[in-house]
Amino acid sequence: MELPDLEKGLDHSVVTKRHKVRLVLRTVFHGLLMCHHATVNVFGGFIFFKAIQHENQEIRTMGSFAAAFGTNWNFAFQSVFLFLSLIYDVCEWLSIQDGPRAKKIAYWRDIVFTSLVVPYTLFVSLMFWTVYWIDRELVFPTVYDSIVPWWFNHCVHTNISIVVLVETLLQARRQPVNLKLELIITSVVAVAYAIVYYAIFFFANRWLYNVFGIMTWWQVCLYQLLIWTSTYVFYYLQFPVNRLFHGSEPESEKTVIERVETKEPPMEKGLEEPKIDSTPVFEKKENGIAKNFEIAAMQTKQEEADGPFSSDNWSLKYRSLRDKFENSRL
Repeated sequence: MELPDLEKGLDHSVVTKRHKVRLVLRTVFHGLLMCHHATVNVFGGFIFFKAIQHENQEIRTMGSFAAAFGTNWNFAFQSVFLFLSLIYDVCEWLSIQDGPRAKKIAYWRDIVFTSLVVPYTLFVSLMFWTVYWIDRELVFPTVYDSIVPWWFNHCVHTNISIVVLVETLLQARRQPVNLKLELIITSVVAVAYAIVYYAIFFFANRWLYNVFGIMTWWQVCLYQLLIWTSTYVFYYLQFPVNRLFHGSEPESEKTVIERVETKEPPMEKGLEEPKIDSTPVFEKKENGIAKNFEIAAMQTKQEEADGPFSSDNWSLKYRSLRDKFENSRL
């Protein structure tokens, strides 16, 4: 793991100690959150089976479309991320984080976090509580309280933001791991989710969320654009926010990332790119080869030497005539 710029110049033992402290914090955090998500998933299963057998039609409908809710999609993304994070923490404790499998785990852990967890967690949490504050019947009807406890609602709509916040503080992710792949994943999920709730409307003749039911079609289109735009805004915003906590990216790390993208061989430490001197040098080459600008300069000198008043190239006849004109008196 790369250490922040603020730790440059510190004693190696101090840096190692801080790294261990962070590793302990990350492991405890990922372990506790993994237990939290596992408990919520198990309890959510009980809610699902109770919902599909409930006497209230609205609650039965909620149970039937449970897999379509964006809240459940996002919670699944977070569960996968925490699982990968905990595995990589174990690899660090066993000092095998440099192995090929551990690197793949870290790679996909970061991909899942940046492309799925951050944008959709912030969207779900912000959009849910905003609409809930305006009119809860549009997003979480009161009838759901009979089967969904208040604490469960906060687990899937509030605590999810804590995952993003604490993870941002504990782990430096200053820039995308693979920008193209991350944007593809974010876009595919955004389009797939839109297809799901529009398909429910056309085939089941009802909206998955009541907030769509009070809108006209042009308002639905604008709201859909807002959903997609906010997702990409959250994606791009996470990197400058991360740099606020972990400092700017070290030059060595930039070089490594650029090398991966351009497939360039590694640059040896201490070597710099040769500087090209832009000052023209008009020297004769030993091998007889001259550069274009040198040839142009020599041609210019030759033209000056071959000018109409150059005494070196005048014939004796015309030189004598010139001398007569110069020495004559009017």
